[in-house]
Amino acid sequence: MQRVFLIGLWLATSSVFSQPSEKKLRPEDYIARYKEDAVKEMYLYEIPASITLAQGMLESGNGNSALSVYANNHFGIKCHKDWAGPTYTLDDDEKNECFRKYKSALDSYTDHSKFLRNRERYAFLFELQKTDYKGWAKGLKEAGYATHPKYAEQLIDLIEQYKLYELDKEVALSLRTLKGKTPQVKMNLRQVMRFNRTKFIITKPEDSFFKIASDFNIDLSDLMRYNDFSKGEKLIPYQKLYVEAKRRKALEPYHVVTIGETMKGISQLHGIRLNSLYRKNRMKIGDAEPKTGTVLYLRKRKPKHQAAP
Repeated sequence: MQRVFLIGLWLATSSVFSQPSEKKLRPEDYIARYKEDAVKEMYLYEIPASITLAQGMLESGNGNSALSVYANNHFGIKCHKDWAGPTYTLDDDEKNECFRKYKSALDSYTDHSKFLRNRERYAFLFELQKTDYKGWAKGLKEAGYATHPKYAEQLIDLIEQYKLYELDKEVALSLRTLKGKTPQVKMNLRQVMRFNRTKFIITKPEDSFFKIASDFNIDLSDLMRYNDFSKGEKLIPYQKLYVEAKRRKALEPYHVVTIGETMKGISQLHGIRLNSLYRKNRMKIGDAEPKTGTVLYLRKRKPKHQAAP
């Protein structure tokens, strides 16, 4: 079984692969640069931002490793049989091992979230409290994310030294609005982000479709169409909302359906048009939602001989 190995610290200290000293990032620099990406991933995938950020720091040597600099791979994720994207070859436990290569660090962060979300061996972690960074750190080690015997302790030390747990608390408090509770923290999430070459924002409690359409100078009907919303649907706080048309293809070739996921939610997650997602999987709008464990095609059309989900 292939596993993800801890390579960041070794690479960061290697004289062959290290960057010039004036360009090296300090831990504080790395946190400032990538904490918003970690927070966004927590909103979308429910992985503690502290864990994501600490893993990024540890695996990439604070963004100074060869793998993070030349391949934008911040989490030491190897290719695996389901990877169809660009690759980067590097000597690790064996010579010329294959690692995933990304267009940007944000793509690496998103793939890291999907990597944990779509693999059964990490499923138990999502039953933990969102603020239980110790449970997550120990669980990642138990599930085999890395081989270093003190991997969990290393993550916990980073989280506590730089108080990364404060990010988890802020997001957890904000997410309570989805359960009808009053938000105690309001984060500034009007930042425009880009995924699959498509701009999106994270909605706020005070938002409305009309307000967002006005803010971005787009027609209300276009905003609804971009996100596959029907008339009368309500806007939910802290959800991903595209402000331009999604693409007909996703970045990833496949998506494995997890508990509670819907076709519309998956289309929003991957930045792919809903009708395109249905067509690629030989389904019709109105069909029953796919079952947990179903593999959905995101880039090419599902072969005819395969059974419907």
